[in-house]
Amino acid sequence: MFSYYLKLGLRSLRRNPALTALMVLTLAIGVAASVSTLTILHVMSGDPIPHKSDRLFVPLFDVGPLAGYTPGEEIDDKQISYPDAVNLLKGKQGERRTAIFGIGAPIEPDRKDLGVFQTSGLALTHDFFAMFEAPFLHGQAWSEAEDDSGANVVVLSRKVAEKLYGDANPVGKRVTMLGQQFQIVGVLKPWAPMPHYYRLIGGAGKFGNEDELFIPFTSAVRNQVGPQGNMNCSGNPGPGLEGIQKSDCTWIQFWFETKSSGDRAALQDYLNSYAAEQRKLGRMQRAAKNNLYDVMEWMAENKVVGNDSKLSAWLAFGFLLLCLVNTIGLLLAKFSVRASEVGIRRALGASRKDIFRQFLVETAVVGLAGGILGLLLAVAALVLIAMQSKEMGNVAHMDWVMLVFTFVLSVFAAVLAGLLPTWRACQVTPAMQLKSQ
Repeated sequence: MFSYYLKLGLRSLRRNPALTALMVLTLAIGVAASVSTLTILHVMSGDPIPHKSDRLFVPLFDVGPLAGYTPGEEIDDKQISYPDAVNLLKGKQGERRTAIFGIGAPIEPDRKDLGVFQTSGLALTHDFFAMFEAPFLHGQAWSEAEDDSGANVVVLSRKVAEKLYGDANPVGKRVTMLGQQFQIVGVLKPWAPMPHYYRLIGGAGKFGNEDELFIPFTSAVRNQVGPQGNMNCSGNPGPGLEGIQKSDCTWIQFWFETKSSGDRAALQDYLNSYAAEQRKLGRMQRAAKNNLYDVMEWMAENKVVGNDSKLSAWLAFGFLLLCLVNTIGLLLAKFSVRASEVGIRRALGASRKDIFRQFLVETAVVGLAGGILGLLLAVAALVLIAMQSKEMGNVAHMDWVMLVFTFVLSVFAAVLAGLLPTWRACQVTPAMQLKSQ
């Protein structure tokens, strides 16, 4: 019976192509507006590492001065100091741990045709790559021993590796950067999680491009590589990088990975004990709460999805609702002129349920057509949005989830809009219609 109703629906749509096109276009515009906005919101707010996001944690301490502090005041700092980062690394808590700060590194190629060029990257520990599942094209991460010794080793992005060596595997080669010789131990595949949840503070931004190189945290410190990104100092640190490292300036992001989400409480107890020990040494005198955030909590804390993005999504769905109201009006007009057809079908034995199914299938066909057109319009809208900036270009793309959602939303919206017109069509009295003919 469904195929029969589908044939009837298609024939009916062809009878008045102008009205059908207007309904499809109205629905498509509403779907495109809502889907394009929701797609960006979906990319921004989605869990970037769902299978372990509840096992990755960011610790935060309040190391500000006691003067002028009000108990319960929210911590503005979203990073930790160098002394705390070193102590947490030595504490060996969790399965893995890493400290992260941004660096800029000029590279001096051996090739005559390439001049010195600037790159941006991160200083971190070897655990970083396994924690955040960075995919390797060649080689692997450096070892724990190289972390401990501050070895001059580097992992390059594929983009930088190809710029320097073409398609060749560069693992084992040496590259001159930061005025030193660094041995290449690995090359990553293109990798830029959206958002950059592992480094939301400073750097390339929440939705920026991929990091170009990675060196050991200890190597960056040994080579006196200045940090790039946000830094917050409550007082004047001593001179040079050494002064910053000895101060309570916050400029390092830190992550723990635990074996299970249930280990969170034990990790929190460790942080509380650590803070208590530091207070005995004269630090952390505010005795504020020591915070611990998992991935999704960290994204919420840093407002990865702003209120303006949420408002845009609500406005887009409001526009879709307005389009549905217009579609309801068009369907009422279309079905009202077919009262005689309904009367004849009812007189020939068709039940109200049959009429209801026929007209509902017809509205579903309108929805499917609107979904196809809406998808094309949504993709065009995302292309235009992507042209606005590099960050928007990284988030304005449709995945298969949103692709399926587009058609589901379109058909659902059309069926919803068709309920009232279809119910009205079922109320036709056969005798009255036949008498009027």
